[in-house]
Amino acid sequence: METKEKEFNIDKFQNFSEWYLKVLEKAEIVDDRYGVKGFYIILPFGMFLVDKIYSLWESELNKKNHRKVLFPLVIPENNLEKEEEHVEGFKPEIFWICEAGEKKLERKLGVRPTSETAFYPMYSLWIRSYKDLPMKLYQSCSVFRYETKATKPLIRSREFLWIEAHCAFKSEEEALNQVLEDMETTKKVYEFLGIPFLFFKRPSWDKFKGAVFTFAADTLLPDGKRLQLPSTHYLGQNFSKAFDIKFEDIDGTKKYVYQSCYGPPISRTLAALISIHGDNKGLRLPFEISPIQIIIVPILKKNYEKEILEYCEKIKSMLSKFRVEIDKSEKTPGEKFNIWELKGVPLRVEIGLNEVKSDELTVVRRDKKERMKLKISELEKLEEIGMQITKNLKKEAREWFNKKIKYASSLEELKNNIKEGFVKIPFCSIGEEGRECAEALEEICDIAGTLYPEEEKPREEKCIVCGKKAEVYVYACRSY
Repeated sequence: METKEKEFNIDKFQNFSEWYLKVLEKAEIVDDRYGVKGFYIILPFGMFLVDKIYSLWESELNKKNHRKVLFPLVIPENNLEKEEEHVEGFKPEIFWICEAGEKKLERKLGVRPTSETAFYPMYSLWIRSYKDLPMKLYQSCSVFRYETKATKPLIRSREFLWIEAHCAFKSEEEALNQVLEDMETTKKVYEFLGIPFLFFKRPSWDKFKGAVFTFAADTLLPDGKRLQLPSTHYLGQNFSKAFDIKFEDIDGTKKYVYQSCYGPPISRTLAALISIHGDNKGLRLPFEISPIQIIIVPILKKNYEKEILEYCEKIKSMLSKFRVEIDKSEKTPGEKFNIWELKGVPLRVEIGLNEVKSDELTVVRRDKKERMKLKISELEKLEEIGMQITKNLKKEAREWFNKKIKYASSLEELKNNIKEGFVKIPFCSIGEEGRECAEALEEICDIAGTLYPEEEKPREEKCIVCGKKAEVYVYACRSY
């Protein structure tokens, strides 16, 4: 799996699709040659990032008293059929297991598209008393959906990595508070990763099937299209009634639990991290999560190779608290620079004969491509520089994202602005009465929903579709 030595240079904003697929290939994040449409291999460099993203979310969930479990991959067909709206929403996407060897199964098994119908039959067994509540469980796993649209690695595939948390409570208030807690968890993880986003309350026609309402975090990719990230759903008692999840309260009465569920997408988070922070030369990774934080490149000179390499090893040992590698390959220094820029390594340390003689390092920042000299006695500054890189990536991402939010008061303006990113428009409703207007816009855009926290409502404006009094501002976008 050698990276080709040719310099990588694709305009990310002019040709995002080509840039994205080439970065995944050349930076050795994903191999798409598995031979089954919509299924991809995540390579070691990519899996390091996946594990980092998983650990961030799992740490936050554990702090908030969630407990980790792992459910079977298969779900009995009768479980899937219990919540009518839910199964109708997912039925077209379910992979079914119908045979084992040469034997037909008496009842087919669904390969999990999501796990409400796996968790909740067990909740009806595990929850007996108010003392069993709240129940806050999550699993980190793959889910499988027969995606019929054009697939793209990490963004839209038929197997993707995620976390799903399923919570049950005594009261509606507790369940609603869990939804808010999920949103805070999302905010904390994405602030750490430097991924900008907006929270939306989804329209009634686009909420999670079986939910009372849905909130979702959406970001933008360089082509101006929306990428949905974590969503959190208030389920009310819809599933507890379908699956008979009851508890005996302190007064002896039997009651149905109130529920919420939360789905952080690990694959899509990696896609957003790559796409938003990268530049025309490839990846640019935050210092804290980069698989290699510092790459040392020896600039060898004839008759001094041993001396230079020993100095490189000395520097590496002095930087043992970081993830550091020495590139000892036979490639030219220029080829090595291109490779490690493509892979997004935050700091490059160049060491040649001059550095050895002067007890110095030449340090290059990946984000700004700035070069600087450091004395060997100043190595502690590398951590500070690494933090500056992360801070700068976050700043650049936020500034870019903010410029991609436009406004339109007419259909013509909407058509002109929609390729930019999000377009705020006056709209009649995100309830069922607004569905017809949303459908009228389908060839132009999707409706992400209303912003959360709630904005001030329109005063004198009219829905740009039907002309009725606008009750809300919604955000239109093109979507993956």
